[in-house]
Amino acid sequence: MVQSKLIVDVRRLSDVASVIDIQGDVTGQAETVLADAYARATANNPRNVLLNFTKLDFMNSSGIGVLVTLLVRAQRQKHKLLAYGLNEHYRQIFELTRLSDAIGLYVSEAEALLA
Repeated sequence: MVQSKLIVDVRRLSDVASVIDIQGDVTGQAETVLADAYARATANNPRNVLLNFTKLDFMNSSGIGVLVTLLVRAQRQKHKLLAYGLNEHYRQIFELTRLSDAIGLYVSEAEALLA
């Protein structure tokens, strides 16, 4: 079995926003890595957590499930999840699955921060 590759980085932009930079593949195998990144991103209790997908290579249905898990955690902790940098294919998937109803989709980090 091929191991998926995922690199994440967490940046704190301000008291109200943190960013999780995602590079590589978001699959079911990404659950632990993304959960850890989310915990680091919310350590200072920001209002917004931005998911940066500009370097996303691949995402499958299990990866969407991992994002739903993050969304549930965010809602319980009263954080807002925002995403930016999705290419047109993944943007359509977010819209078809209605994930875009719960996670705000933006073109850029600057646009997401203004939301």
